[in-house]
Amino acid sequence: MAQIKLKGNPVNTTGTLPQVGSQASDFTLVKTDLSTVSLTDFKGSKLVLNIFPSIDTSTCATSVRKFNETASNLTNTKVLCISRDLPFAQTRFCGAEGLDNVVNLSDFKDGSFGNTYGLTITDGPLAGLHSRVVIVLDENGVVKHTEQVDDIVDEPNYEKALAAL
Repeated sequence: MAQIKLKGNPVNTTGTLPQVGSQASDFTLVKTDLSTVSLTDFKGSKLVLNIFPSIDTSTCATSVRKFNETASNLTNTKVLCISRDLPFAQTRFCGAEGLDNVVNLSDFKDGSFGNTYGLTITDGPLAGLHSRVVIVLDENGVVKHTEQVDDIVDEPNYEKALAAL
């Protein structure tokens, strides 16, 4: 279990993030068209997993915008924006913002992605949602970088995450 903060108040998560150098666990998430996708579907591409509590918060929206802007310049890299939001909310947000360089994925069905990756918040007002995390994977699904922000309202270190690519 990891302890993070929400506006300075301690909250806990279900576990710890995958270790750098380890093989990322497979997952099944829901795309905005309601089809499913797994980690193996992205084999051969570098991945930035931009994980957050909800697209409808200002920090989460900012992170999606920043990664969308950066993603257009990345070679053989996909940015996966993952939350427990319904795919409809993700589609609405990205359509309104004109975001088309990221892949929005939802863990709304059972939260298994958050539990497997140890980042589901277990207590406090956001219990059941994902904590703010960035995980970078190479083309073979090996973890190259992880960051769980200390306070959910903080932005991740984008430069450090992208340097791991």
